[in-house]
Amino acid sequence: MNYGQFLNMIPEATLMAILIVVFIADFALKNNGKKHEVLYGLTGLLLFAQLVPCALAEPAAAFGGLYESSAAANVMKLILSAGTLIVVIMAQPWLLRDDVKNKEGEFYMLVISTLLGMYMMMSSGHFLMFFLGLEMASVPMACLVAFDKMRKQSAEGAAKYILTATFSSGVMLFGLSFIYAATGTLYFADVVTNLTASPLTIMGLVFFFSGLGFKISLVPFHFWTADTYQGAPTAVTGYLSVVSKGAAAFTAMIILVKVFAPMIEYWTVMLYIVIVLSITIANLFALRQKELKRFMAFSSISQAGYIMLAVVGANQMGMAALSYYVLVYVVANMAVFTVINLVEQNNGGTTQMESYNGFYQTNPKLSFLMTLALFSLAGIPPFAGMFSKFFVFMAAAQSGSVWAYVVLFVALINTVASLYYYLLIVKAMYITPSDSPLPTFKSDCNSRLALALCTAGIVAFGVFSCVYGWIESATF
Repeated sequence: MNYGQFLNMIPEATLMAILIVVFIADFALKNNGKKHEVLYGLTGLLLFAQLVPCALAEPAAAFGGLYESSAAANVMKLILSAGTLIVVIMAQPWLLRDDVKNKEGEFYMLVISTLLGMYMMMSSGHFLMFFLGLEMASVPMACLVAFDKMRKQSAEGAAKYILTATFSSGVMLFGLSFIYAATGTLYFADVVTNLTASPLTIMGLVFFFSGLGFKISLVPFHFWTADTYQGAPTAVTGYLSVVSKGAAAFTAMIILVKVFAPMIEYWTVMLYIVIVLSITIANLFALRQKELKRFMAFSSISQAGYIMLAVVGANQMGMAALSYYVLVYVVANMAVFTVINLVEQNNGGTTQMESYNGFYQTNPKLSFLMTLALFSLAGIPPFAGMFSKFFVFMAAAQSGSVWAYVVLFVALINTVASLYYYLLIVKAMYITPSDSPLPTFKSDCNSRLALALCTAGIVAFGVFSCVYGWIESATF
């Protein structure tokens, strides 16, 4: 084996080096009184530095086609790395808790390990490599969900996540066995040349997509989502809802468009059904929620449906639209979760929506920033969320199919519903009276930094067209 090929995997190699450095630092600082400051500063600095190899990486291949990294994949790695950095920053108030601070190093290592698995998943050229990357991302994520192991909800959420992840992995492997039986190979480049629409391959496609639908939280593979989001620590919930979802959605598009291209008429029908169900059912359930993290869970399911609209087009514009949507979704969603985390740490751990009644009276700045984030998620102009939805709609419309237009119409109708339930939170903060609103509290420096980065992204990504232009250029 030519181990020099690892040099073609620069983003993965540097991230692995970061994981090793954080592990050594955590071990060396075991009895150091300044462990938190040093470990956090080191991890944050290294993750910030990780943006450089992702931005400068060139398309490359290694190990006989097992690893194939494209320019679009490198852009997505950059976006997800930035999202991971924001997660690490916004998690600091929670990591300072007495019951968590002794596990700070483990948290950083699990987050980095999950990101490494996502890297491998997005740069795979072989179904085995894809599956290993998927499991490398899923197993540490299960540990993160159960990080507050003494909380019943955290343990319950982790158990549901593990059980459904195990079942979905089995279903996916079953589907891949059908694909292998029909084509005699698991290399993406070889599968697409040997693939034909037969009962065996159709079943393989259905089982494979069912397993991947779990990672993206698409209906009807979403049953784990609400309980897991509610039980997991808020920082982990944010990480799960944006970074993990973005990687899975990007990989799904790559495989469907690149590998299953000869069966496009079959998987587009499957996508139409799943998109309509995800957007509609998630919106209906979101209207009923009284707990904010469960509310955001159903919101993320709906957003996943919008993300998959970009896949319908099966073109380069769809790839650019999906990447741009994930970028905007990262900053908007992380802004919401940063505020939720702050309120949770300063309000006895509650995340009930009624706690936000009259929130503007005592914390006007946080209320304003959360409103901006919710407006972006709803797609209200001139914020970036409006443009991200517009681009995925345009990508889907380019398919020219009558059914695509029907799905787009349903999505537009549901946009109105999503605007309504996002405005419910805004109404609670600004209009709904409360005899005992949350007291005024001062945000810590790290939370303010995370909110500043997210707010800047919400505004800038919708104003500066060069951002979408840069993403689009990477896909051509």
